[in-house]
Amino acid sequence: MSQITAHDAIGQALAEEMRRDERVVLFGEGVATKRADLAREFGTERVRNTPLAEAIIAGTAVGAAASGLRPVVDLLFAPFLAYSMDALVNSAGKLRYLSGGQFEFPMVAIAMTGAGWSVGGQHNHNLEAMFVHAPGLKVVMPSNVADFKGLLKAAIRDDNPVMFFVDIALAMAPGEAPESADHVVPIGRAAVLREGGDVTLVSYAKTVGACLGAADALAERGIHAEVIDLRTLKPLDEKAILRSVRKTGRLVVVHEANRLCGVGAEVSAIVSEHAFDALKAPVRRLAGPDAPAASSWALEQAAVPNADAVRDAVLAIVGERAAA
Repeated sequence: MSQITAHDAIGQALAEEMRRDERVVLFGEGVATKRADLAREFGTERVRNTPLAEAIIAGTAVGAAASGLRPVVDLLFAPFLAYSMDALVNSAGKLRYLSGGQFEFPMVAIAMTGAGWSVGGQHNHNLEAMFVHAPGLKVVMPSNVADFKGLLKAAIRDDNPVMFFVDIALAMAPGEAPESADHVVPIGRAAVLREGGDVTLVSYAKTVGACLGAADALAERGIHAEVIDLRTLKPLDEKAILRSVRKTGRLVVVHEANRLCGVGAEVSAIVSEHAFDALKAPVRRLAGPDAPAASSWALEQAAVPNADAVRDAVLAIVGERAAA
């Protein structure tokens, strides 16, 4: 294991997959500049900068995928994905289905999202739920360095288009990642980061850290929280969620994105439909406001659920001591 940042883990994954498969190409806004090591090793034919034209970048990636390549495109900030929706949703997401399975569309679109850099509403908008709703697309959003590497490798190897969201606050955060090129994290499998029997905390990306912090505080009160990191938002690991809720009887879902029609709403619905009889209390959702992101650091951070908010939500449904 080596101590690196998520940014470095992404670079490792790209390098390993480009060595493994010559069909993997990388292009996008500034990629040959910020990943100059990849440009030197693989050349400008496989690693190249593009104009600031997200629709063209995404459209080119779809064409490259249909032609037999395995493109990875970096579209920088998530709000810019709005320019590329036609290529990603109407082409990448649908053409394999429309071809009757005759074509594969192995491509990865990377975008940064979330609070942490105070970049304001034009560069910070959590759009992951929009792409979860688009048929044919897979969506991943890691919370730790090892998963950034392993999930990106899995995404590059997948024969379907994958949206890979990088939480800005985690991009430069240090962590451990296996040095082995065989480290691949399967898409569609959640991780139980902490076991407990009193309440289930379901989250992804930066708010996983808030859930782990809340679990520590709750343990001091005799309340044992189980923390699940979804890792993949589509396909969603429903079995892991239901298995945990049937054990604990309580659920709090936490994410930074807008609460309205967010991933938390889907998780809540799944539990209500398939594990209602196991619930001992109403499901709680903690999420961001239905408002553009503020450029003020203080206001930006106030919009993100923190460990104290998660702890208080749990106490509201469990009480000071875990119920039998």
